[in-house]
Amino acid sequence: MRYSKLFVVGAAALALAGCFTLPTGPAGPQGEPGFTGATGSTGSTGATGRTGATGYTGATGGAGATGDTGATGYTGATGGAGATGATGATGRTGAKGTPSGDTVVIVPPR
Repeated sequence: MRYSKLFVVGAAALALAGCFTLPTGPAGPQGEPGFTGATGSTGSTGATGRTGATGYTGATGGAGATGDTGATGYTGATGGAGATGATGATGRTGAKGTPSGDTVVIVPPR
């Protein structure tokens, strides 16, 4: 009767382990030690003891959800080009003098 209860509990644990994601549980209980065989009479060998029940493994935790990527910001508007200024008026050339016999030095404008 004891093994049938352990079997039912074990089957239920395995069935539910696939449905739930829980943190890893503690180690299962240690199995019961086997029984010692009876001593044989007049040279016969005693019976072999039974193996203890194996403990169950705790449930394994599932992986956490992955976060979403944030929205990408927009680029600001580009400024327009400024207006071009008008060209200034052209100056007039001064009057020419009469040539003399002296040396003339020409200075280029800046």
